[in-house]
Amino acid sequence: MRHLYLIGIGTGNPEHMTVQGINALNAVDVVFIPDKGEAKTGLADVRREICARYLTRQDTPLIAYDVPVRQTADRSYTQGVDAWHADIAAVYEQMLTDNMAEDGSAALLVWGDPGLYDSTIRILQRVLARGNVAVDYSVIPGITSIQALTASHRIPLNLVGKPVEITTGRRLAASFPALVGTAVVMLDGEQAFAKIEDPDAFIYWGAYLGTDDEILLSGRLADVAPTIAATRAAARARHGWIMDIYLLRKGQDFDD
Repeated sequence: MRHLYLIGIGTGNPEHMTVQGINALNAVDVVFIPDKGEAKTGLADVRREICARYLTRQDTPLIAYDVPVRQTADRSYTQGVDAWHADIAAVYEQMLTDNMAEDGSAALLVWGDPGLYDSTIRILQRVLARGNVAVDYSVIPGITSIQALTASHRIPLNLVGKPVEITTGRRLAASFPALVGTAVVMLDGEQAFAKIEDPDAFIYWGAYLGTDDEILLSGRLADVAPTIAATRAAARARHGWIMDIYLLRKGQDFDD
């Protein structure tokens, strides 16, 4: 049976690769590289650099595939994502059929960690549910953007004895700061932090974490929110894309 390795590669630094990930990379017959368009060629370049650095067999094929664009017109967020995942599943199915022997192995290099706000696993499960191609898979964990963020800011993720919520910008206002004192926000294209009005909230923001283009900003939310918004807009215009994440905090250790 075909076997696919979903390898977490961290947030852009080739040195985020784990020994387990490197071993899996060197065990496969082919590596699939996603192509998300000209504006995001840097994402594919990092994957190619990882292969150049760690593959011991230089003849291992690197096969690029086009990632469909998510359509948003006249659709809710969930409808758009559902249709998008179905389109990607069709690409995966064709890719696995065309480029793998029935007993072959391949790798997909997944940004960050395959289990945290990434849909590679659930898309592959769609492929399996369709029943047109037989494939088993293994998941190799990677350094998450949360780990990269807290490491770069040199802060702990949690306050002592207190919970952390991982959420999206769309849902931030429902929980922070009323229900949780620490919220990590991912997938926030609308900069929901700017709508939080709390004089005691702090923010730790980062973009392009782990890369040479890494940007870090932190401070009292009310003071630095405009700077973060402006910096984010400028960086996105400069690069053509942005990956960012932030942690919001209210309270201190032992302040119960």
